[in-house]
Amino acid sequence: MERRNRARLAAGILAAGLVLTGCGSGGDTERATDSRGGGNHAPDAPRPEAPRPESGGEDAAEGEQRYRRPPADYLSTFALDVDTASYGYARRTLAEGRLPEPASVRPEEFVNSFRPDYPRPEGEGFSVTVDGARTGDEGWSLVRVGLATAAADREGERPPAALTFVVDISGSMAETGRLDLVKESLGILTDELRDDDSVALVTFSDEAETRLPMTRVKGQRERIHGIVDELRTTSSTNVEAGVRTGYDVAVEGHRKGATNRVVLLSDALANTGETQAQSILNRIDEERREYGITLFGVGVGSEYGDAFMEQLADKGDGHTTYVSTTEQARKVFVEQLPTHIELRARDAKAQVAFDPKTVERFRLIGYENRDVADEDFRNDRVDGGEVGAGHTVTALYAVKTRPGATGQLATATVRWLDPKSRAPHEKSGSVTTGALAASLWAPGHDSLQLTAVTAYFADRLRGGDLPGAPRLPELAERSGAIAERSGSQVVRELTEAIRQADRLFGPGGGAESGDPYSG
Repeated sequence: MERRNRARLAAGILAAGLVLTGCGSGGDTERATDSRGGGNHAPDAPRPEAPRPESGGEDAAEGEQRYRRPPADYLSTFALDVDTASYGYARRTLAEGRLPEPASVRPEEFVNSFRPDYPRPEGEGFSVTVDGARTGDEGWSLVRVGLATAAADREGERPPAALTFVVDISGSMAETGRLDLVKESLGILTDELRDDDSVALVTFSDEAETRLPMTRVKGQRERIHGIVDELRTTSSTNVEAGVRTGYDVAVEGHRKGATNRVVLLSDALANTGETQAQSILNRIDEERREYGITLFGVGVGSEYGDAFMEQLADKGDGHTTYVSTTEQARKVFVEQLPTHIELRARDAKAQVAFDPKTVERFRLIGYENRDVADEDFRNDRVDGGEVGAGHTVTALYAVKTRPGATGQLATATVRWLDPKSRAPHEKSGSVTTGALAASLWAPGHDSLQLTAVTAYFADRLRGGDLPGAPRLPELAERSGAIAERSGSQVVRELTEAIRQADRLFGPGGGAESGDPYSG
């Protein structure tokens, strides 16, 4: 009872996410679609021949390397992504006095760690919001595409969950903030699950062991708590054995009509068995296709196999997050995992069509490993992303507009499959050049400013050169002002992370001494 009351209190506190308002949003329209898996572009995509861009200046070879000149159809297509692990791990690394490795920094995961107050759809599927503002660089603006699903009703009906927890108990998990954090997290979740939900537990070190087969929660909470409390660390890390056994248990305990998911909790530092992701990925892909079992990866530890975990989750049509504190763990297992249980969309993709009459060039910030060929936007055999209830997904573009051009700027279309029927649906929203009249840093644009700050911060950490990017001290000042106005603790944490990075880079944007990426 004490555990249950504590978890409910945590849920009440953590249910209040960051809420900030946007500006210049465009309307959205919904279209019914057929089930053909063709490769046609979104209906609203502009198709006139692209004007020949001006030569010289920013159109020189150096600019071409960084900002691709759009093709004639001016399309950008990507799978939706609600991962946040890259931002969580970067914060942990910065707090320890190290800069994160540039390859581990994924801007979309920084941006999607915050939840703008986009309008929510009345029913299933997505709302689409498109807005933007001018940066300090001549001709350059930031254009934001915001997608949102309806929030979950915590007391209402939802499909039951069949969750297989795969827990790393290798020697590296003995570090404070690893297995102890995982055990506390599982204890909290056990009290939050409904009686009709089911759980299984697999542990792995050099070998994998099934500690609990798929079991209905009703009447078994104390038993589950007891098994979790007994977990102890042992030897090496055989992620392959853990994932394979976890999926075997998930298949054996598969529940028709339920949300079947494998939850991997690990530092993902594989050193035994198959240490490359590909053979494991093949198994995940097989079970995903046949049984609809998806993967949720939760990373822990000061040393963390970020790329390894992300590859597993992407192949398993799932998500990743990272936790290093009890507060973060409670947020993940009390607030986030329940939204993952109630899926709103499968294989969701977005396609943004820029109008060549008004847009000279553009760049999607992040999403490099979620890229989808433009012609596969409506090919439902091509994987997209899974999105749960109450989620927001944000994509930010750096856009250079044509001097003096006015009118239509961009149309964003999201396509997804209904989780139950797999019927395809689409929703669109558009924006004109008029939405770019205001300066990005003008008062009243806190939501868009926060998105810009997180994207600029991530881009700086990986050595990028986005147009209009303020230096880190100014970014910290901007973030701090938003935190002051909103009272948001998560924005205060962002501000501190930016300040820590600034100290590590030192004067002039470089390291003060030595290699800032080393410990």
